[in-house]
Amino acid sequence: MTTITIPSIHYLAILPILIFTGAALALLISTALVRGRLPRVAGTWVTVAASVAALVAVGFQWRNVLVDGPSTTIANSIVLDGFAVVATGIIAVSMGLTALVADGWLEDAGYTGVDLHILALSSAAGAMMMAAANDLVIIFLGLEILSIALYVLAAFDRRSERSGEAALKYFLLGGFASAIFVYGIALTYGATGTTQLTQISDFLAQNLLKSDGLLLAGAALLLVGFAFKVAAVPFHAWSPDVYEGSPTPVTGFMAAVVKVGAFAAVLRVFSSALFTQQTAWRPIVFALAVLSLLAGAGLAVVQRNIKRMLAYSSISHAGFILMGLWAASPRGSSASLYYLMVYSLMVIGTFAIVTVVSANGREDISDYRGLGRRRPALAAALTVLLLAQAGTPFTTGFLAKLSVLEATIQAQGPAADTLAVIAMIATAIGVYFYLRVVVLCYSGEAEDDGDEPAPSVPVARLSAVGAGIAVDDDRDGASADRSTEPAETDEVGPDQTLRVPVLTSIAIFLCVAPTIVFGVWPSPLADLAQHASMLFHP
Repeated sequence: MTTITIPSIHYLAILPILIFTGAALALLISTALVRGRLPRVAGTWVTVAASVAALVAVGFQWRNVLVDGPSTTIANSIVLDGFAVVATGIIAVSMGLTALVADGWLEDAGYTGVDLHILALSSAAGAMMMAAANDLVIIFLGLEILSIALYVLAAFDRRSERSGEAALKYFLLGGFASAIFVYGIALTYGATGTTQLTQISDFLAQNLLKSDGLLLAGAALLLVGFAFKVAAVPFHAWSPDVYEGSPTPVTGFMAAVVKVGAFAAVLRVFSSALFTQQTAWRPIVFALAVLSLLAGAGLAVVQRNIKRMLAYSSISHAGFILMGLWAASPRGSSASLYYLMVYSLMVIGTFAIVTVVSANGREDISDYRGLGRRRPALAAALTVLLLAQAGTPFTTGFLAKLSVLEATIQAQGPAADTLAVIAMIATAIGVYFYLRVVVLCYSGEAEDDGDEPAPSVPVARLSAVGAGIAVDDDRDGASADRSTEPAETDEVGPDQTLRVPVLTSIAIFLCVAPTIVFGVWPSPLADLAQHASMLFHP
């Protein structure tokens, strides 16, 4: 009889993934066992607790890597090294912050239950799997776990047509991207006889292929699949529409967690497994970086919707991270990892503020005019986060952009100089559209843009309530009559104040404080990224 050999499992290597998966399953089973819906706050606190527990597990992982060095487990399909540990920690922090932001949005939107938390935990577990994968099949598995939950999260606001449209676009284009990625895996396997990254690296180092067309085609298709996930031009078409249509907390989660998981995987695949083929893939990465930098910054300038502007901004940020990949050096990997660390905090904090300001569906940048007078602390936090994304000194964004520029220049050659100059141009353009919002925050009168845009559904609902009209708000099968209840938490005119939920305030503080502290004192995060790249599994 054929015996089944069970591979040894180092549970510490997969402990954060188990924590997130276990928390999601616990919430899911509880919804089936408890009569009625679980309270929203239960999902919030379970998710925050899971994030803290995952961070504690990451601490033990880091200690293990420092003592024993990088290692693999589960038949060499999962790797435990510094790079995976730090990327997993970033995802855990992003998940916890997203749960805090989403709690206020769910309360204001009238949603009960823990559905969003279950989906977000599952998606984050997939991102962690991608960061720790040492096999192309495991990367694909993590990619699908990440993506399928995100498709549903994008459509979570079922009262919004934009949300459903965003999810459909993301699902259709994501399906094509996944098929292309699987085809790339098949071609790579056909060329090397394995899907494990370390074995691919060893095979290419010890063998000279007579014809490398099959391998290069596979690498190109893999890069296309990754480029779609990180929204690199020209595979970015889904990003602005999905960012705009998805619930705002989900958009922040998407911008942070997806980029961390996808970039962790792409750095591992191309900087490790396909490093010997860099003469073939570096020109493609160069083109992706240039297009992303210029198109992302250039198209962000003309956007009026704040979420679309931030979507194009994220495309430009993807170009900066790709510069670290193009450098094809430990310094480049370290710079990209540091960029992911600070970017995740900046983008979640920014979308947390957008969640508060756009509670009524008001997402035009003109709606931020006078925010400094109505909510000084909120405007100050937004200013810090936007200036950090612009790369202003004494913020973490400055060192992030400086690091990838240094890594690029150290690669030497005309291409390096060209890429660095283009990055500086994109930065200059970015300063304009970030400062435009900052200036609006501290301006007084309402902006006159001619015709007043038609109010969104939430604003129309609010207007009807203010006029004393009964509104049929069918949420979870219930009808709510708000004919005499003014919306004390929403901001319609310049004289009304915004309500900032306590948990959202905490999340914003936890994003702003490190952006300032580690901008002035950058060595802890910079050293961590550098050390993690040194402990990169070959």
